[in-house]
Amino acid sequence: MSDRRTQLAANLAKVEDRIAAACAAAGRAREEVTLIVVTKTYPASDVRLLAELGVRHVAENRDQDAAPKAAACSDLPLTWHFVGQLQTNKVRSVLGYASLVQSVDRARLVMALSREAVRTGREVGCLLQVALDAGESGRGERGGVGPDGVGELAALVEEAPGLRLDGLMTVAPLTGEYAGRQQAAFERLMDLSTVLRKTHPAANMVSAGMSRDLEEAVAAGATHVRVGTAVLGVRPGLG
Repeated sequence: MSDRRTQLAANLAKVEDRIAAACAAAGRAREEVTLIVVTKTYPASDVRLLAELGVRHVAENRDQDAAPKAAACSDLPLTWHFVGQLQTNKVRSVLGYASLVQSVDRARLVMALSREAVRTGREVGCLLQVALDAGESGRGERGGVGPDGVGELAALVEEAPGLRLDGLMTVAPLTGEYAGRQQAAFERLMDLSTVLRKTHPAANMVSAGMSRDLEEAVAAGATHVRVGTAVLGVRPGLG
């Protein structure tokens, strides 16, 4: 076993133990939480090793990095998620590999995704990115729609050809009332998910939590956690 494969296997085991312990503490079954490994800045060779180790969901946040990596790994049984802020001029490229876009936050992006999905005859899963640092309206520092805009945007996705409304995503905010309060932020997201599912019952995916706060996300009820550094480490010169 190569050194890198050994390292990734050990890191994955530690993350798995954390998720399992968090599920147990929350009285949840381990199967209720899906691990998505965020592979940004890491090479296609790492993605191949992760696939060998059983990872099935990977995420990227920059199309210029993701597109060639996904192409190099197109033979692998992976589901690719796009989790970064997405400009409409990148939609065609992103939908060349991503099955789910977790950062849907405005009507113009919904229309662009729908047009490309229809053009290619695909169904694309969409998560609305909720900005908990936007107060009750507006946009957040790292993209996202404010809580008051979730219902309207959800209706647009639901009605858009080629798109499937899968649920909600958030990033623990650095400013505003939820800064430093990850548990409260994720519980707020779950409240919004409960409201959303009253009108869109199938939109039951809740993506929250990363390397430093996955336990809080699992405790709140997240169905998916997005973990990068805890699995892949900090690359020299990038950390």
